[in-house]
Amino acid sequence: MKKKPKQEGLSAQAIKHWPKDDRPREKLLRSGEHTLSNAELLAILLRSGSRGQSALDLARNILVKFKGFRNMGHTDIRDWKGFKGLGPAKIAQIKAAVEIARRFIDEEKESKTAISSSKEVAELFMPRMRDLKKEIFQVLFLDSRNRVLDTAEMSEGTVTQVHPIIREIISRALQSFAASLVCVHNHPSGDCSPSKEDRNFTRELCRAGSIMQVRVLDHIIIGDNAFYSFADKGELGE
Repeated sequence: MKKKPKQEGLSAQAIKHWPKDDRPREKLLRSGEHTLSNAELLAILLRSGSRGQSALDLARNILVKFKGFRNMGHTDIRDWKGFKGLGPAKIAQIKAAVEIARRFIDEEKESKTAISSSKEVAELFMPRMRDLKKEIFQVLFLDSRNRVLDTAEMSEGTVTQVHPIIREIISRALQSFAASLVCVHNHPSGDCSPSKEDRNFTRELCRAGSIMQVRVLDHIIIGDNAFYSFADKGELGE
């Protein structure tokens, strides 16, 4: 007598074959996105898995490897190898979603009426900059009441050094009619201690800002969940 093929468990079936109440997309539309687990939210982006593996299974495997959404950003394509059923299109969707989340946080924080401390600036930039593999240099341009007028990425460097161009920073400040500015860059090593070059640059920028009547309020270095403020340390040279 021929044996019946073994029936696959629910997790191994394509989500479209699940009962409607168990499908992540239907659950989101019925009860709201806040009711979904991280794996269910990720499964909606993935849409499909592979043979013998649902999108939810794939999502769980991805979360196990990266230990959350934060580590999915700023990753190399090689970090995603080994996931069956995960091609460039799905990887791009995931990375785009993570970036959208970061920008949402930036917009929410930038909507504050005024910047009043180095901590506020660090909290604004840390979600985006703490995991970068290269140094980048961001500038926050403020009006006379320390309200945000504009932000700009002025330079991208190597993993050990960034080369912001002082003339371009001051020029951008004047174009934005900024009364002051705050510079922010990251150290991919996670150590936010300033280098000799960081200190030299800060002195030169303060000098140029003083000449052009654009006050440099701070230069902040972002590390791994830590930051260094030249203003807080009394190291802003005029």
